Amino acid sequence: MNDARDAIDIEAMRVLDLCRARGLTVSTAESCTGGLVAGALTDIAGSSDVVDRGFVTYSNQAKIEVLGVSPATLAAHGAVSEETAREMVTGLLRMARTSLGVSITGIAGPGGGSAEKPVGLVHFAAGNDKGAVLVRREVFAGQDRAGVRRLSVLTALAMLAELAAQAPARS
Repeated sequence: MNDARDAIDIEAMRVLDLCRARGLTVSTAESCTGGLVAGALTDIAGSSDVVDRGFVTYSNQAKIEVLGVSPATLAAHGAVSEETAREMVTGLLRMARTSLGVSITGIAGPGGGSAEKPVGLVHFAAGNDKGAVLVRREVFAGQDRAGVRRLSVLTALAMLAELAAQAPARS
């Protein structure tokens, strides 16, 4: 196993352990990562007590139909925006009814970037069933497609861990 894979496995195990200790469940809504966050979590044996479901909503139409992202939001801000990431996680939590959810939307490259939205730009939103939402904007500059996706998985897992750690542990 390489160091990148080790880091992802360690972070995924941390999310699962925190969620188990607090009785939390997780769902994902992924665009540029294409299911890699859900895959990282389900690579760990026994993850079925925490992981409920994952959606790969790569197209704008999928974001609208599956997660309820507003066409007006997509028209005004684009798929790769904080606004879209927020609507993705809100829709995810509404659809999945899990304790925690995370959404990822970005430009993994090598093409598709612009001056305003460069390759490596990724927006994240993680939320819980109590209404808390964390957002992050990262630009993973100088990374190839695999690098952007790997760093996006690590960021999404870290956000889930952060939210899980805020929940009270079961007694």
